[in-house]
Amino acid sequence: MTDLEYMDRAESALAAIECACDRLNDATEADIDNQRVGGMITLSFPNGSQLIVNLQKPLQEIWLAARSGGYHYRHDGTAWVDTKTGEEFFSNLSREASLQAGLRLDFSA
Repeated sequence: MTDLEYMDRAESALAAIECACDRLNDATEADIDNQRVGGMITLSFPNGSQLIVNLQKPLQEIWLAARSGGYHYRHDGTAWVDTKTGEEFFSNLSREASLQAGLRLDFSA
């Protein structure tokens, strides 16, 4: 994938996260504070926990930092998948956000 293709796909993923936070805040009591600085989004939850999504341009990856650990995702032509487990990014983000928020939250591309 070219650098331009990576940036298009990665920026789309970050935009989807921002839109999902707005949707979830309207539809649930999640109260997720999302702040974006460049290629990084920090999701803060009322209990003080955070999820951090960060673009890694040199590696063409998206990284997710959560209480359970750090995850690295590469685009396989269809979706962002974990480089170790093959798990899809938005599925993992949904699981991690749900754990930290204490209620079911669904993120999608």
